[in-house]
Amino acid sequence: MSKFYEYSICELNSLLLKKEIKAVEITESYLKRIEKLDGKIGSYLTITAEEALKQAAIVDKKIVNGEKISVLAGIPLAIKDNMCIKGIKTTCASKILHNFIPPYDATVVKKLDNEDYVLLGKTNLDEFAMGASTENSGFKITHNPWDLSCVPGGSSGGSAAVVAAREAVAALGSDTGGSIRQPAACCGVVGLKPTYGLVSRFGLVAFASSLDQIGPITRDVRDAAVLLNIISGHDECDSTSINKELPDYTAGLGDGVKGLKIGLPKEYFSDWVDAEVAVCMDSARKILENLGAEFIDISLPHTEYGVATYYIIATAEASANLARYDGVKYGYRSPDYNNFLQMQKNTREEGFGAEVKRRIMLGTYVLSSGYYDAYYLKAQKVRSLIKNDFDQAFSDCDLIMTPTIAEPAFKLGEKTSDPLKMYLSDIFTISANLAGIPAISIPAGFAKEGLPIGLQFLGGAFSEDMILKAAYAFEQATDYHLKWPK
Repeated sequence: MSKFYEYSICELNSLLLKKEIKAVEITESYLKRIEKLDGKIGSYLTITAEEALKQAAIVDKKIVNGEKISVLAGIPLAIKDNMCIKGIKTTCASKILHNFIPPYDATVVKKLDNEDYVLLGKTNLDEFAMGASTENSGFKITHNPWDLSCVPGGSSGGSAAVVAAREAVAALGSDTGGSIRQPAACCGVVGLKPTYGLVSRFGLVAFASSLDQIGPITRDVRDAAVLLNIISGHDECDSTSINKELPDYTAGLGDGVKGLKIGLPKEYFSDWVDAEVAVCMDSARKILENLGAEFIDISLPHTEYGVATYYIIATAEASANLARYDGVKYGYRSPDYNNFLQMQKNTREEGFGAEVKRRIMLGTYVLSSGYYDAYYLKAQKVRSLIKNDFDQAFSDCDLIMTPTIAEPAFKLGEKTSDPLKMYLSDIFTISANLAGIPAISIPAGFAKEGLPIGLQFLGGAFSEDMILKAAYAFEQATDYHLKWPK
């Protein structure tokens, strides 16, 4: 029973309730595993060992006293380092926030605290969540646990890597254009981007406010549903939070896919999709058909404009959001200046990395006088067309199935010199953020080199229960989720 890292949230909860294990034992096992492996992988930016053991001991005491515990009590999790946790450094993997300690908790963290979770630490990411490979971190590069010479995806690469390497039971990530699903696919785990507004963004350091969404990264679909139950719901601190009654996302997982109509968009199955990815998608289709699902061909005609639209809107919002880092209020301040303007200029020049600077400049340009209508306003109109494409598609089908990414994880350094190639890594994921709809990536096979391949389900707004049900049916019919880089 010493290999606690092999168990899911639900399995560990069952063992805790039976008093067959203790929360402190689970936490100690994970901390030892982190100590052994993370020097090679580079998933964590901050490890909170002392706090984790204290929290685990509290849970053990509750169990001994016969108190009722939640499904998440005593479960060691990791949090992406762009979510505020009171008293714990939150850097967004940027030198400009290298010493920032938040005075408050993000709403999702408060909700996890209420369930007595155990925090193992904060995970690495592309600086301010801007990237698709976790190579843009201001502190370290994260490696893919399946192949240390490959990227883990991004920007939530640290969160996906800790789950794949069994350095945490599960993790939270944030998804602006695929930043949960893309690394989940690269690392062979489950990544869920909820409907925009379903999960509070309060305490999430903003990248692009109309696109950002927090979601779970887990080793199986049931764990994703468990975490979504806990972190979702209305929050008065977030003006974009939706106030509606929500289902129990674990309740219908076993209902199967019989009678579900699944759309296959022709734009997502083009010739430039990697051959091994195409084989996995064909296999997935056959498996789901055998389970009773029906497939139809559909079209999302404005898909080709998705990348351009996303990078105009995202960079514009980033330019506005990152204006607050000026060396005055908090974070890094350059020691070399003679006046305020020079201090502000030097602080931003020294504190921001190359990719962040690139996106700020792009965003400032598209918002500038004379270019706003030509770029930003036009991008918002195309965004509406992309959303309309999905609305039309969901009038004909229940779900949409696509590859998560067009190829398995690429080599470290392969795309760093060509930003456009890097941006195209998100081509299958960004449309869900532009439309505000939910999407999930699940393991769907492996390339010849042993790298995981991800399958994506997309649904209409607030159809998380349906996409989880389809993902669970596929997962139970296969064993891909049971494999991990040993």
